[in-house]
Amino acid sequence: MTQSSEKLYLFIGSYAEAEGPGVYVYEFNEASGELTAVQEIAGLKNPTFLNVDAKNKRLYSIAETVTPEGKKAGAAAAYSIDGATGRLTELNREINLDNTLCHIQRVDEFNYAFVSSYHGGKVGAVKLNEDGTLGSLTDEKQHEPLAGQAPDKVSHVHSAFFSPDRQYLFVNDLGLDLVRAYKFDPETGRLTFHGDTKTAEGAGPRHLAFHPSEPYVFVIHELNSTIVSYRYDAGSGSLTEIQAVSTLPAGYEGQNGTAEIAVSKDGRFVYGSNRGHDSIVIMAVDAATGKLSVVDYVSTEGGHPRHFALTPSGDYLIAANRDGNNLVVFRVDKETGKIAATGVTTSLSKPVCVQPVYL
Repeated sequence: MTQSSEKLYLFIGSYAEAEGPGVYVYEFNEASGELTAVQEIAGLKNPTFLNVDAKNKRLYSIAETVTPEGKKAGAAAAYSIDGATGRLTELNREINLDNTLCHIQRVDEFNYAFVSSYHGGKVGAVKLNEDGTLGSLTDEKQHEPLAGQAPDKVSHVHSAFFSPDRQYLFVNDLGLDLVRAYKFDPETGRLTFHGDTKTAEGAGPRHLAFHPSEPYVFVIHELNSTIVSYRYDAGSGSLTEIQAVSTLPAGYEGQNGTAEIAVSKDGRFVYGSNRGHDSIVIMAVDAATGKLSVVDYVSTEGGHPRHFALTPSGDYLIAANRDGNNLVVFRVDKETGKIAATGVTTSLSKPVCVQPVYL
């Protein structure tokens, strides 16, 4: 259980014009399941993905901007968080990559943020200053088609996640159908290519999540609606495929694209979102083999669940339905892994990312 002095806040990013609200803060009462609006932040165009540094009470958001020459560019903004209220105060913002961003990641061990550009086919490392402000871009890597791939195949880097041992940064490239591993040197801020794991042709790897205790990683594939389990070898930094499982029920023939993936705190269940089927798929994990089996499919009660998150306690799942323009709160049964809507929902425009954090 969390200490009584801590409060649970939800930080939400969305599709938005700079003139309107794009980042939202809510307080979440776990006892009642109720949401209370705290703050709306305007001034950022499409702050669609967020990362929260709870330890230092800072938040980092991506945003779209333009260069002085009028070209679209990727930027990030840094905010301080008031631990007593959850309210945000902007620290600074900086342009980093020369195309728009779709993801930002950070781990406590390194004083860097890692940004992904879907349209630019790039991943970049951004130095964070001691005061939490964004510093300079220290490295960027452009992805190109591999040998044997069609020369007109286009990279779409969607996200970057560190392995639990922080030895490798795994980058999901939806366009090139691969998960690329880099080594990272925090002294220089440089990324070094380590190796590629090829997925099925046209699978479109989007996000991934590591098992909390076993050597498994689960990758959700946007374009062929599958979750693939891999065995992670920490010594070689390699991924070996174990199994691919569809995120959709048998007989479903509508359009679909998956989005987010998460693993329960105890590692017994994997959750993935379907956009089209508009559901959360729940899969049980065989700890001995890493294989997955479907437990249930549950409606997200809104269109296009672009993102969702399990609360740190694991008691709730919060779904962000972009086209439903709502957040929906689900209670998690930790024994079965199943989720059930609580009846608590709140309306907001085009939510894309929800980050629950204790402060």
